[in-house]
Amino acid sequence: MTVATATIPAVREDYVEDVIRAGLIATAFWGVVAFAVGVYIALQLAFPELNLGLEWTTFGRLRPVHTSAAIFAFGGNALIATSFLVVQRTCHQRLFGGATPAWFVFWGYNFFIVMAALSYVLGYSQSKEYAEPEWYLDLWLTLVWVVYLVVYAGTLMTRREDHIYVANWFYLAFIITVAMLHIVNNLAIPVSWTGARSYSVFSGVQDALIQWWYGHNAVGFFLTAGFLGMMYYFIPKAAERPVYSYRLSIIHFWALVFLYIWAGPHHLHYTALPDWAQTLGMTFSIMLWMPSWGGMINGLMTLSGAWDKLRTVPSLRFSVTAVGFYGMSTFEGPVMSIRQVNSLSHYTDWTIGHVHSGALGWVAFISFGALYYMVPVMWRRARLYSDRLVAWHFWIATLGIVLYITAMWVSGIMQGLMWRAYDELGFLQYAFVETVVAMHPFYVIRAMGGVLFLAGALIMVYNLWRTARGDERVEARPVALALRPAE
Repeated sequence: MTVATATIPAVREDYVEDVIRAGLIATAFWGVVAFAVGVYIALQLAFPELNLGLEWTTFGRLRPVHTSAAIFAFGGNALIATSFLVVQRTCHQRLFGGATPAWFVFWGYNFFIVMAALSYVLGYSQSKEYAEPEWYLDLWLTLVWVVYLVVYAGTLMTRREDHIYVANWFYLAFIITVAMLHIVNNLAIPVSWTGARSYSVFSGVQDALIQWWYGHNAVGFFLTAGFLGMMYYFIPKAAERPVYSYRLSIIHFWALVFLYIWAGPHHLHYTALPDWAQTLGMTFSIMLWMPSWGGMINGLMTLSGAWDKLRTVPSLRFSVTAVGFYGMSTFEGPVMSIRQVNSLSHYTDWTIGHVHSGALGWVAFISFGALYYMVPVMWRRARLYSDRLVAWHFWIATLGIVLYITAMWVSGIMQGLMWRAYDELGFLQYAFVETVVAMHPFYVIRAMGGVLFLAGALIMVYNLWRTARGDERVEARPVALALRPAE
């Protein structure tokens, strides 16, 4: 049996590529860090003695390290690296300003990541849901992000193509909206110019509304819009097919951008937030189901006539599965935003399962697909070191996700039902500690799922490292690969 020939994309020698290579390395590194810390804190919940009695290694300090490493370090570096590649290739233009501002964005952003992680471990962070780092780091990130916007928008404005490809619209929306979210959510007054402490400009229910306007739209634009830019570029490239419906992709973009920004209040059902605001958030969340599934259908149908490539193009296995998880998560999210469902699901492990089905299944898998596609291209390799290792990574990671999210779904529903169970006298039937004991087996299963996901990531890192250091190089012009037996 033979596989179809593949083609290495044409390379323009004046593209800025060193910073993209650095971004790919940082993405893989931070991915392993994020998954490893996640496994450790999952084990802490199952076995509290692993907190070690040290203030720096407690769950409360390491949980924001894990969250920020997964979202902003792993996901952020993936977005920066892929956006720099996509904007140059689709605009046929070198990055605006050349390599220097691009390197500033890369090093400045990763400096922020390291300093933020240190601030979490040492106990210096704002008291918000996402445990934002202190005010001086917020200012630094704002500067880095403005330079990122200038580089990206400047490349679009000086493009050699008349048309702006749809992936760039999603990346641009991600960059602009995240800047707005970051600035408003982190408005703070420092206690002193020489100290780390500050007071938030907002308080009470207004602060809660701003926090979840930020929190949900970080999901909507950082973890959705940006990674949809990856989907719209890497799936057509790997499948060697055009986007199934370019018109649908534009409708998908504008509907998503308009609807997502209103959905945050669904996190504040049954709180002091006015009922009209809660209903508004729920309504727009339900409406989001339609454009989200439109994008999922567009991504999957791009493979029409090319489904056989799932066997022969390693990156497609991850990218297409990611789109499936995207569809599942964007159905579950609107359902959980309904007030009656939310009364059961909120504050339980069901929410944790939902978040990780999106974070691991959608964000991580679409990033893995991009890494498997980009590393041979950026290092001029004809193919990955081992397709068999890609298959191992795919099935181990998929099994890890299934164990994780099913354990949290079952645990969360059980948790919610136990919390609101009453006896015949009208008293609570279970003490809180009884719910914790009941959840222990599911916490162990979740940790096992995390171990499998981390093992898959380590397999990927080894495979990409062997690919990058391979002796065989591919010339800058397109070169057809020889036929070889399928593995």
